[in-house]
Formats: sequence, structure tokens, C-alpha cells
Amino acid sequence: MSDLFDQSPGTRPDRTGEAPRPLADRLRPQTLSEVIGQEQILGPDAPLSTMLESGALSSLILWGPPGVGKTTIARLLAHETDLHFVQISAIFTGVQELRKVFDAARMRRQNGQGTLLFVDEIHRFNKAQQDGFLPHMEDGTILLVGATTENPSFELNAALLSRAQVMVLNRLDLARMELLAQRAESEVGRKLPLDPRAREALQEMADGDGRALLNLIEQVMGWKIEGTLDVAALNKRLTKRATHYDKSGEEHYNLISALHKSVRGSDPDAALYWFARMLAGGEDPRFLARRITRMAVEDIGLADPQAQTHCIDAWETYERLGSPEGELALANAVVYLALAPKSNAAYVAYKAAMDAARKSGSEPPPKIIRNAPTKLMKEQGYGDGYQYDHDAEDGFSGQNYFPDGMKRGVYYVPVERGHERELKKRLDYFNKLRLQRNG
Repeated sequence: MSDLFDQSPGTRPDRTGEAPRPLADRLRPQTLSEVIGQEQILGPDAPLSTMLESGALSSLILWGPPGVGKTTIARLLAHETDLHFVQISAIFTGVQELRKVFDAARMRRQNGQGTLLFVDEIHRFNKAQQDGFLPHMEDGTILLVGATTENPSFELNAALLSRAQVMVLNRLDLARMELLAQRAESEVGRKLPLDPRAREALQEMADGDGRALLNLIEQVMGWKIEGTLDVAALNKRLTKRATHYDKSGEEHYNLISALHKSVRGSDPDAALYWFARMLAGGEDPRFLARRITRMAVEDIGLADPQAQTHCIDAWETYERLGSPEGELALANAVVYLALAPKSNAAYVAYKAAMDAARKSGSEPPPKIIRNAPTKLMKEQGYGDGYQYDHDAEDGFSGQNYFPDGMKRGVYYVPVERGHERELKKRLDYFNKLRLQRNG
């Protein structure tokens, strides 16, 4: 294994005669106090700081987006604890390589030297490979620090998670990106040739990724220009970084949840924002059409019966027009839903009725409402006493339609909003008549 990935703490490879190092490498923090952001795990009394102060560092899973310091923190932890640092990637490491890593760590341990094994993209290992770490973690051969951009709850084995603490790293906000930009300017020895708005636009292009920002800064610093560039000039020279979005991963579910809750919360602006974020990330508009229709059924229901129709029409419009014109129809539906009166009364009633149906088993309908197409059925009393509602006063008989002996269920409770206000009046009216006609 090369000395670049297998280092004693505090040592660096000899780079004499090499090409100039990238800016991101030159600015790599030398101590944990130099790490920008991540105060939630590195600040005073934060989990990692507490572990280091007590001398009880445990195995860790560092979970966060790209470019926020996972690798740097792992290296610095090894330095702080005098552990030998070994870095591998789950993408390029097989069983044979892992065995060599464990054997070398075991030899070091026998010689009194511990090993911090940093595994990048640890979620790429399959279940069997993840299980292979367990005995070496338990006997102290390695202290494992895994890095992942995916939710560990979905991607890592429960056995591995039970032996490691998950530390969540956050994307860098603009204030911290600005601090990183200032460090870069100090390292290079001159200011970025950008006006204030272009400077902010450059940071936005990096989308919370510190490494990406430093790479962009290095590009800009290499340009031979006079004066400063504005946003338009910057955009001509740089391509905006693709938004981080995984259509099958946690980010997908986070964004659709944000869209759904914004609609439920009657906030059309937030709903449109999350809708646009998903489209910009490459989400299939048909998936969005389906989920928007579900919102109409689940969160608006009978408070506005037109909401569901509006969504179906928008879905059909998209199918006829395609992208990008058809996406406007879906956007219209999002705004309509956000501003529609809300009710989940029918949804709650449906779930309650399903629960009652499971509990009541095979209870038959009362005989008065059973069909009697044969003589035998008539002799058994099927249909006896049934009152034809159209012949009853007010078109309502008030008969019992639940199974005999079953307590009458109350599942649908309409709200005093939108069209359901009228439905509540009808329901109250029929309940009153039912009480009168049944004594």
C-alpha cells in the first residue's frame, strides 16, 4: 500500500520534485480546530471533542455530503490519538486487500501501535464485507472510521452500527464558504477578481461542497483578467455545478417530503421551490404527477373535490405536452393544492374502517340488506324488512347497515373547511333523522 494512504500520524509524503499541489490540498487543516463548520461534533462539549478529552475515541461513521471534511477529520483524529492512519476506499478494495489491511493492523498492535482504518464510501461494501470488520473492531485491532454520503440506517448493517457512533456532518453554508474563500485568498496572496455578487454566486455554485469551492477558486485565480467580473461574466466562464440529488436515495425522500409538507402547510412558494428542486435534480415529472395527485387525495380530500380532478388534468396535460411545457401544468396543480382547504377526514375514516374490518373478521351483513335472488334465500329471511329509501320520508330510512350485534362505527368526521363544511351539515342532518327514526 502506498505511503499516501498508509501513514503514521503527523507524517506527510515527500513531495520534492512534484508538480504544485492543488489548492484544496494546500489548505487541508492541520488541526481539528482549523476545520471549518461541523461545530455540532467538534465544538466545545460536542461528541468528538468530549471523546478526545476523555481519551475514549470509539469507532465512528461520518455521514454527510461530499466536500465537508470527512476524510480530513479522520486523518486528524489519527494524529490526535497517535494511531497509525490507513485509508481505503470501498469502491476499489476487495476481500484480499482487506485481509492484508487487517493482518498489518494486527502486527502493529502486537508492536504497541494502534490503527485507525478510514473507509471511504463504506456503504459500498456488501453485508458480508461489512460483517468482516466486526471481529477486528471488537478485539481492538482497528478503530474504524467510515465515511458515507448515504443514510447509514438504510445502507449499513445493524451489527456494524451498534459498534460505531454515527456523526452527522452538514453541508457548508454561505458564511462558512466565505471563510474558506478568505483562507484561499490568504494562501494565494491576492483577492478573487469578482464583485460581491459574483463572489456569492461562485460560492453558490459549489453547493455546500468546500472542496468544490476551492477547485472553482483555483480556476478563477488562474484567469488573466483586469478588474473584476460580475455574475454574467462569471457564468460565461464557469459551468454551474450539478445539484446533489439522488433519485433513489435519501435525498429523494427528503425532497418529496418537503414538497408534500409544504403543500399540506398551505405554502405555495415553498411548495414550488421543492417542486423545482426535484425537477432541477432530474426527477421524473411523472413521479411528481403521481405524488401530487396523492396529496390531493390524502390532505385535501372532500374539502375541495376539484383538487383531485385538477391534478389528473395536469397529469394528462403533461403526458400530451411533455417537457418542459407540461411541467407548468404540474406547477399549477402544486399551487392549487397549496391554497386549497385541507382535510384528511376521509383518509382517517378510511384507515379506521380498514382497522374495524380487520377486527370484525367475517361478520355478515344484516339480513335486511342481503340480496334474495332465490326462493331459499327469501325463506331464510334475506331482504325481509328492507325499506326502500326513495319511498321513505326525506328519502332516508335510517336503517342499520352494519352487521347485527356490531356497534355502529363512526369513522368519517368532516372538518369545518371548504366543501366539507356542507358535507358536515348533511351528515349531522342524517344522524339526527337516524336517531329520531330509531327511537
